[in-house]
Amino acid sequence: MWGMAMRGLISLLAGLAAYIAALVLSQRFLEGGVEGQGMRIAISLAPMLPALFICAAVVRSIRNLDEMQRKLQFEALALAFAGTALITFSYGFLEGTGFPKLSMFVVWPLMATIWFIGVMLGRLRFR
Repeated sequence: MWGMAMRGLISLLAGLAAYIAALVLSQRFLEGGVEGQGMRIAISLAPMLPALFICAAVVRSIRNLDEMQRKLQFEALALAFAGTALITFSYGFLEGTGFPKLSMFVVWPLMATIWFIGVMLGRLRFR
């Protein structure tokens, strides 16, 4: 079990390192004045390739969990999905009343935070 967990952690860390490298490089290229809209789009989306690797590592890790841990993760993800939907829709209505517009970059950290809270609540619940 620890071997699989360690491989999952190494895959995740490798993906994060690749993501950071791709993010830094893409930003430097874009600041350098890349010509052509198509090329700018491709370079700006380059960090998403390692992000796909990270997603695959997370899915593999969840698949390797026992049934109880998988249930905990599923419930935490369901809470994150529903909570993020409710919060972002609510804020969208508030933007119509003059609240500042938020970047889409806000959504994933919100979902990750709710997922984390869901896992912590699940651990308390399933003790």
